[in-house]
Amino acid sequence: MRSPTRRNTIITDDMNYKTISLRPDWRQFIADELWTLLFALAMYIIGGLDGIPFSSVFFCVGLALTFLMYYRFVYLRGMRYTITDEQLVYEHGVFSRSRDFVELYRIVDYDERRSFLQMILGLKTIIIHSGDRTTPNLKIVGVRERTEIVNTLRERVAFNRLRMNINEFANYI
Repeated sequence: MRSPTRRNTIITDDMNYKTISLRPDWRQFIADELWTLLFALAMYIIGGLDGIPFSSVFFCVGLALTFLMYYRFVYLRGMRYTITDEQLVYEHGVFSRSRDFVELYRIVDYDERRSFLQMILGLKTIIIHSGDRTTPNLKIVGVRERTEIVNTLRERVAFNRLRMNINEFANYI
């Protein structure tokens, strides 16, 4: 008995995958903004000292950095990555919301990266490389280290390519 080949594989459209929704972990803010946070704290300390010339300027710089970090925190917490049967949807924005759609069959490659602070905090960034013109590279930031997204994406990409009968031909030497 021969093993089933691609021609014998029956792909049905009723193969429903569970929709996965991801948000960046709050610890990603620490990994991104640690130096800004420390600098703002230093500005508050210098601005609060007596006898320092232009101490109010230091305090105002610290205040401006605090507002900037608050905006970045709200932006980070407002990000959402949704993986459906056929698409990867990236929603982002604070004052206006944008949605970027990447068809799963267009995804070509994946990378997992971890900065030093992400390693300490147990986080990772997944980079999706696709043939999409508007979003050729999509970073999924703040994913917990033990979350297996790449294998799930690979399975769904393969399913969508088979379903749509899309083959990738590469000219590698």
